[in-house]
Amino acid sequence: MIGDLDERLLRLRDVKQKTGLGTSTIYRRIADGTFPVPRSLGPNTVRWLQSDIDAWIKSLPPSRVPASLNAEG
Repeated sequence: MIGDLDERLLRLRDVKQKTGLGTSTIYRRIADGTFPVPRSLGPNTVRWLQSDIDAWIKSLPPSRVPASLNAEG
């Protein structure tokens, strides 16, 4: 498939930059089952599929703005 050819493998630093999460939070959420699991490329190398991270970001609920901040002043 053409889409599969465009798939990128992301390093931890890329995942952190894309999500705004820290290393500990990422690995804690993986353990909780609430974050994509990385793929193993070797004994000491893991990468995340960009599509997995993008899907996780899209699955997040929209943030709610308190009514007091939404009022025009």
